Amino acid sequence: MKIISKKYSNLIYILLMGFGMSLFMTLIITYINTGFDAGYPKRFFKAWTVGLPIAIATSLIVGPIVKKFVDKNTK
Repeated sequence: MKIISKKYSNLIYILLMGFGMSLFMTLIITYINTGFDAGYPKRFFKAWTVGLPIAIATSLIVGPIVKKFVDKNTK
């Protein structure tokens, strides 16, 4: 049984990619910049609350443009 209509597949893909990429990038960048100690989770979540909406918005804007470019330039 499919829960979500196929017409939303591109949107779901973009949202999940933005979520996953922002998660891993924020984890790594926070660690590189500040190290790992007792305050790491708080610093990570603070940075991620800023990074996640930016990643999602960027994915929603850039994703369709890149898809059109790739479709146009590939066989």
